[in-house]
Amino acid sequence: MKNRHAYLKDMADRIRLCSLEMTSAAGSGHPTTAMSSAEILSVLYFDQMRYDPRNPESLEGDDFVLSKGHGAPGLYAAIREAGIIEDLDPMTLREASSPLEGHPVPRVPGVRIATGSLGQGLSAGLGLAHAMRLDGYDEARVYVLLGDGEMAEGNVWEAINLAPHMGLGQVTAIIDVNRLGQANPTLYQWDVHAYARRLEAFDWHVQVVDGHSTEELADAFAATREDTRPSAVIARTVKGKGVDFLEDAPDRHGKAVSEEELERARSQIEPRLQTIDYRPANRVSLSPVPAFPAPVIGVETDYRRGDMVATRTAYGQALARIGRQDERIVVLDGDVKGSSRTKFFFSGEPRRAVQGYIAEQNFVAMAVGLQARGFRAHVASFAAFLTRAHDQFRMASYSRSRMAVAGSHAGVSIGADGPSQMGLEDVAMMRALFASAVLSPADAVAAEKLTALANGHDGIAYVRTIRGKTPVIYDNATTFRIGGCHILRRSDDDVCVIVASGITVSEALKAAGELERDGISVGLIDAYSIKPLDEQALREAARTVPFLVTVEDHYPEGGLGEAVAAAVSGTTEVHRIAVTKMPHSGSSTALMAEQGIDAGGIARECRELTGGAS
Repeated sequence: MKNRHAYLKDMADRIRLCSLEMTSAAGSGHPTTAMSSAEILSVLYFDQMRYDPRNPESLEGDDFVLSKGHGAPGLYAAIREAGIIEDLDPMTLREASSPLEGHPVPRVPGVRIATGSLGQGLSAGLGLAHAMRLDGYDEARVYVLLGDGEMAEGNVWEAINLAPHMGLGQVTAIIDVNRLGQANPTLYQWDVHAYARRLEAFDWHVQVVDGHSTEELADAFAATREDTRPSAVIARTVKGKGVDFLEDAPDRHGKAVSEEELERARSQIEPRLQTIDYRPANRVSLSPVPAFPAPVIGVETDYRRGDMVATRTAYGQALARIGRQDERIVVLDGDVKGSSRTKFFFSGEPRRAVQGYIAEQNFVAMAVGLQARGFRAHVASFAAFLTRAHDQFRMASYSRSRMAVAGSHAGVSIGADGPSQMGLEDVAMMRALFASAVLSPADAVAAEKLTALANGHDGIAYVRTIRGKTPVIYDNATTFRIGGCHILRRSDDDVCVIVASGITVSEALKAAGELERDGISVGLIDAYSIKPLDEQALREAARTVPFLVTVEDHYPEGGLGEAVAAAVSGTTEVHRIAVTKMPHSGSSTALMAEQGIDAGGIARECRELTGGAS
């Protein structure tokens, strides 16, 4: 026992010193927050967590999430001492060629989740824990290290609220209460019992410890395994612990020490270092990560042309179909399964269905944890409500997440519910994500087949669905691809080409028929893949007509029109029809007409542009 804790204290000091050295070499970073959590990291990596340094991503072992991602130097120092990244030079921290980034990303072995935007790590931890349960790894645990500053984030409390309800007793949250934030002291400073009271009220197993006592930390982590509830270890620590001029020093957040200060710090830490004959028992031999390739799944649709079907309903049916074929699919819904139509999956595959309730930030970040352990996460809510989780989607992209997302009730076409329910910014949001795909099906056939394609996309794939019923325009044999489009009308007599997506495709078809009766021929492209666009098809169309007309049930900023204009820049003019007036309640028909995105509005715009009769 004596050697054990002497070893853990020694490892904590090695983590401290390495954190100082690597941030000093980088000239930036957060050494003092790494120093406050040094004992926590030491006890976890050298005493408590089960892992295999040769297979750090093995699904059989425990997981660690550094929610306070600015403490990355401490994590890197710990996993280097643990033998996980022995071949990586810590002095390359923050260099362009190094995987040791300023905040952790999955480029580093043993790091599953990208962190750094505070407040999301615990939610990801819930997803990891649920994945463990689905795979039957009953002994595996998830440890999430949070800073006391991020405890002000609402996302954290969404996770705290849901974990006991889901029975996720594998989760242990460690709160590093070091009192100091970046600009000010944190909300409760060192009042550790303020955190304890709140967590106990949410039915967590709570322990308050001295965060620099390896004995108290080890006992607390051992006790978490004896309680079936999610656990919280509230650790009172000192920012900059171990170096007198850094301890509890304000204005040192995010500042590397100078060379002179580094020598002073070394003179205090190095005399404490020693070689101790002790072999940690928590490092074990585990199996490598199995491959979970996304199967190529097709859906056989059986619609008839002219049938009136809502694309949200077709999406739900497709989700149920592919869920029966792919046992790694998990669906997370935000208390709208009746509206989003995920209810079909929930009734058929209840074990792999997660009700995230009205907490979009939490269940999107949970999906990141689920996919990090090999599940294919599908997330669904109203398109408008998903905008709450923009940062969670952004961080998911940095986690290299594979995630399918469905936003229903898109656009003013939803009608009487009013603008709070209308997704009018969602395309812009999802287009802006790295490696994302944005898909906008016009009918039920497209919705089912694009949902199946989203399941296999290497990145975040967004499927935009419609509340109201639209006519089926495609044969069941029609094929789709991410990055494709369909040319629905084309002739040598076309005076322009309309480019539409979603509900505006059927409106554009009606407009084209009306114009044809007036002797005006227009082409029509269904740009069902808004990102990536079929730029080649669009440029070929643009070369044959004086201008293109885009039409969308979305604000003009960041939508289909801007994407098309960028794709054909320098080739032809692009005239954009979009939602430009303040939305409000009303019938779908009236609202679309008011915005000029219905058949009448499209036909009117084309006549004015071509000089045709009104």
